[in-house]
Amino acid sequence: MEDCVFCKIIKGEIPSNKVYEDDDVLAFLDISQITKGHTLVVSKKHYDNFLTTPKELMHHMMDVAQTIGQIQIKELHAKGVNIISNCYEEAGQSVMHFHIH
Repeated sequence: MEDCVFCKIIKGEIPSNKVYEDDDVLAFLDISQITKGHTLVVSKKHYDNFLTTPKELMHHMMDVAQTIGQIQIKELHAKGVNIISNCYEEAGQSVMHFHIH
């Protein structure tokens, strides 16, 4: 999708601080850093949100998010982590691309 900020990050058109990358997933630090280590895990293929993403890919993204969360607890000494996905603007989704905060 041409105007999607995450698609532009995935293509390298917008710089990012990558935390993890494979053929299907990219994880990078959120530019606003609401909390230390705030990381976005996104699918490299554009889907509108969690509800439209194929289950196998969704499971892989959750595995990546879990690993990153475990590292944040161990290495950043976080007391806890949130793994969330907002679906549709009314629920707080600001970018129409599936991602896990």
